[in-house]
Amino acid sequence: FATWITSTENRLYIGWFGCLMIPTLLTAASCYIIAFIAAPPVDIDGIREPVAGSLLYGNNIISGAVIPSSNAIGIHFYPIWEAASVEEWLYNGGPYQLIVLHFLLGVASYMGREWELSYRLGMRPWIFVAFSAPVAAASAVFLVYPIGQGSFSDGMPLGISGTFNFMIVFQAEHNILMHPFHMAGVAGVFGGSLFSAMHGSLVTSSLIRETSEVESVNYGYKFGQEEETYNIVAAHGYFGRLIFQYASFNNSRALHFFLAAWPVVGIWLTSLGISTMAFNLNGFNFNQSVVDSEGR
Repeated sequence: FATWITSTENRLYIGWFGCLMIPTLLTAASCYIIAFIAAPPVDIDGIREPVAGSLLYGNNIISGAVIPSSNAIGIHFYPIWEAASVEEWLYNGGPYQLIVLHFLLGVASYMGREWELSYRLGMRPWIFVAFSAPVAAASAVFLVYPIGQGSFSDGMPLGISGTFNFMIVFQAEHNILMHPFHMAGVAGVFGGSLFSAMHGSLVTSSLIRETSEVESVNYGYKFGQEEETYNIVAAHGYFGRLIFQYASFNNSRALHFFLAAWPVVGIWLTSLGISTMAFNLNGFNFNQSVVDSEGR
């Protein structure tokens, strides 16, 4: 069994982390689909005013969401067996905790599985380090922020409109747009998009032609070929003349490290910003830019 689990010959690598990843992600996905379609309204604020989030209760794909657990539950662990009935569990938003906790276990296991497969294949371990950025971001909004605020009802709803509602409320309560860590995250995401587009367009524009005019240029590449498929000297020369020489990488390895590191570090910092604001630690915020010495 152990040999099969850790075999790199399987079509999909399972690994020991996969033994935890598969059941947790299947549980989270199954419960999410059912709850998004059919969950009854949830008393999110704990004031006996249930909020409907599912499709069968009048929502569409944009407005629908799995509503966070009730403020009456707070930060307490609320599995099905802690409720007097399934109806009570649904009314208090139990599915939210079930989905979020299984999801976070699942993506953390996926990250571990990335390291495990890299280790088995003798690769360097940086793939799982890169994936730690979105794992940190998800952990911040689904777990750390609710813990800091004292209730899972403050967690991000699992839906499109709910996500935007979370963002607007977070800005109103914490002024996160003026926090340097959020600014770093914006630079990371937008900068990463820019660098990705620049790199892809430069490479695509400097491909070594191996095909005729009537064939797709993609046929000029054979999987596993040893020779370069694009002219990095031409790309470097073009970009160096477009901006200036030292704005262009002349080392492919350094370039690809930069492409990975820039958005990862930005998202790490944003996650750290969310996680500190979870405990209302706003001392690093640039609030003085928008309020006077009296706090007005």
